[in-house]
Amino acid sequence: MASHYDAGRQALANQKLANQNLANQGFTTEDILWSVGIWSVILTLSPVIVFYMLMVA
Repeated sequence: MASHYDAGRQALANQKLANQNLANQGFTTEDILWSVGIWSVILTLSPVIVFYMLMVA
């Protein structure tokens, strides 16, 4: 049977875990580089796709 001390210690551990998860919600360098790479591919290929559609249609 758990004592009151164990229950309080568990609640404190859960609160620390929740605070740690809230602190890690920013964008990392990897996220920014990935998004820049995806957008560069999209913006580079979009004129090519439009030109192709104009020539074929």
